[in-house]
Amino acid sequence: MIKRYLKLFAIGVAMVFAFPWALIAGFGRFGEMFSLAAQACATVPGLPGDYLRIAFYKLTLEQCSLESRVSFGSFFAHSSAMLGKAVYIGSYCVVGNCKIGDRTQIASHVQILSGRRQHPRDASGQIGAASVGEFQMIDIGADCWIGASAIVMAPVGARSTIGAGTVVVRPVEGGVIAVGNPARVINAPSAVSVK
Repeated sequence: MIKRYLKLFAIGVAMVFAFPWALIAGFGRFGEMFSLAAQACATVPGLPGDYLRIAFYKLTLEQCSLESRVSFGSFFAHSSAMLGKAVYIGSYCVVGNCKIGDRTQIASHVQILSGRRQHPRDASGQIGAASVGEFQMIDIGADCWIGASAIVMAPVGARSTIGAGTVVVRPVEGGVIAVGNPARVINAPSAVSVK
């Protein structure tokens, strides 16, 4: 009981400290200021930093549960992201335009990009700016495990495991294990009911 009250107190304190950063970011509406504040919050160490980050994202993301955790060095690049309940994001992750389902666990150094076509090439082969690119909402289902240093550019179905270092360029169905570059399914457990 005491632990629960201490956690609520810590969240309250974090909300107070996060509020000025959220205000500067226009509560997620000012893109450049959101990036500045998100990156600044990413550098606060330890448990106080974890509380500060989740409070900031509660105030600025499209959706964010206070029951989740975003570790040191990790930040969201877009305020349109959605973070479910009891999600864990390890250290040094960069998270783009995505929706992460409840209880999903993301290891350190993971990148979740906003799709595969953010920097198109013109007819001469010159690479274009992100402003002319196509940004997707990447949906990662509930109860997933994304291994260390994975790069995710396509949806991942619920209850799937993405191995360490895997590069996801095409959608991964639910309830499977995928590894490699590009990701390939190596195990689709028959005991798991996938809908």
